[in-house]
Formats: sequence, C-alpha cells, structure tokens
Amino acid sequence: MAEEPFRAAYLKLVESGEVARRAELLKEMLGSCTLCPRQCRADRSAGELGWCGAGADVFISSYGRHLGEESVLVGRYGSGTIFFAGCTLGCVFCQNYDISQLRHGYHISQSELADIMIELQEQGCHNVNFVSPTHQVAQIVEAVEIAAKRGLCVPLVYNTGGYDSVESLAFLDGIVDIYMPDMKYGDNGPGSVYSGAPDYWDRCREAVKEMHRQVGDLDVRKGTFAIAVRGLLVRHLVLPNGLAGTASVARFLADEVSRKTFINVMPQYRPAYDARRYPELTREITPDEYEEAVGSVREAGLRNIIG
Repeated sequence: MAEEPFRAAYLKLVESGEVARRAELLKEMLGSCTLCPRQCRADRSAGELGWCGAGADVFISSYGRHLGEESVLVGRYGSGTIFFAGCTLGCVFCQNYDISQLRHGYHISQSELADIMIELQEQGCHNVNFVSPTHQVAQIVEAVEIAAKRGLCVPLVYNTGGYDSVESLAFLDGIVDIYMPDMKYGDNGPGSVYSGAPDYWDRCREAVKEMHRQVGDLDVRKGTFAIAVRGLLVRHLVLPNGLAGTASVARFLADEVSRKTFINVMPQYRPAYDARRYPELTREITPDEYEEAVGSVREAGLRNIIG
C-alpha cells in the first residue's frame, strides 16, 4: 500500500480558526507567565522579562538553513532553523550560552517571524525548526497562523531542552509535527545542580509522554533521502562520569513511551560556558563512556539510535 501524502498538521487547524483561538489564549497567559515549569508569572505583555529573559516580542538570535542537524531532518536541502534567544534552563555547560544565557539576540514581530518561516521554506528546507522555543510558544503560534495563510506547508519541529509544561504543550497539539526534546538527565539531582531546575527529570518525563501522545513514533519517509515528517525524536547528550543518567533515560523511553522511540545519543560534550567550575564536568567524554552509554540504550530495548 502506498504511503499517504504528507500534510502538515497545523494546516487544518488554521483553516478552522483553531490556531488563531489558541494564539489569543496564549497571548493572555503572557500577562502572568506560566508557559514553562518555572511559573515565574512575569507580566511579559507589559514589557516585564520572564526568568527566560524574554518579554512580549519575538526574541531570536539567528536563522538559516542548517545542515548539521539529525540526518532525518536535514535530508538534501537542510533544516530551516530559527534560534530563539533566552532559555528556561540555566545549563552551566551550554554550548550556545551566548544565546541562552547571555541572551544575544534581537526583537522582531510575529509577522516578521512568519516571513522567516516562508523564506526558509522557499530556500528548500524540509522543515521549520524552532530551537529553544519553550518561552516563545505564544509568539510562535501566532506566527504560524500568519505564515500558513501566506503559504507555509512544511513540517514544524519543536526543538526543546525538555523543560516544558504539559499545559503549554497542549496548545501545540495538532500544530507541531515533530517534537525533538533533549532528555538531559535521568534524575532530578543533576538538573538542580547543572541546569538550575530541581524538577527537571519530573517535568521532562511528563513532557515527553505528552509529546509522544500527540505525534507518536517518528514517521520517516524514505526516498532519495530519509526525511522525518511527524513524530518524536529524542536527543541525549552523554556527560562525563555518567552524570547524564543514560540508562535511566533509556529505560523510561523503552518502558513508558515506546521501544520504537528514535534517540540520538550524542558524544560531543565539551566543557563550555561555566562547566569548568565543576571538576566533574571539566573534560570531554571518553570513547569507553560513549560506548557504555550506547550499550545501555540498546540494553533497554531501544533500537532506533541515530546520528
């Protein structure tokens, strides 16, 4: 049986007016922001900055066609990435700390964000990839409504640090096609010490289960290039000294989400930003540590390990 032709999830909701309705509700939430698990209640609609460093405007650092993402997102023409400035996490080893922690970026309107989406699509990108979008959900949904009416039709990727609330994710049901969360740690301890989020593991598990409920296992269409069009793809960065808790992450995915989950077990840790303040984080991982991490993923029953 031939595969059904792909149609981005959000198009139907835009046509029905549902995306516009959700955009209004999310905009109201900016008045006492509870979009992420920090629940800081900043009045972002009045110009107050949230814990994330963002206010009411779209706050980005850069955008463009990216060839360095996962192969199932890149294909032949690349993934259309939009990097949002600020972050809901405070990771001491963040490799994009100038964007996330130092908040180097510029403000644009929702209409301008929609124009960027269209530009990336016109460049041939296989998807629009929102990087660190958690604190910009309200602005993104409004921009999707605008962009879809201007012809946007490629899949939308929600590329997040994994510290998301189920309540906010519910607004994205039927809008996001591909969820790509980090699962940084396999328990709450390291999340508290290294990311300033004492409940990271609890909130991340809830979020990933909700993401999978919405989009299911990754649907990869095979042609000249294998391209993902819908589903869940997890990233997991291996940390030195077993600090990422890889075995715990893998068991959770296999036992509580799906053994078909696609996971990118990443070896590229380096001690960036403030990591050198922590002796246990001051070196890159060893080949043996990486092999042990991949082995624990396989032992849990996950087989869709990608790069």
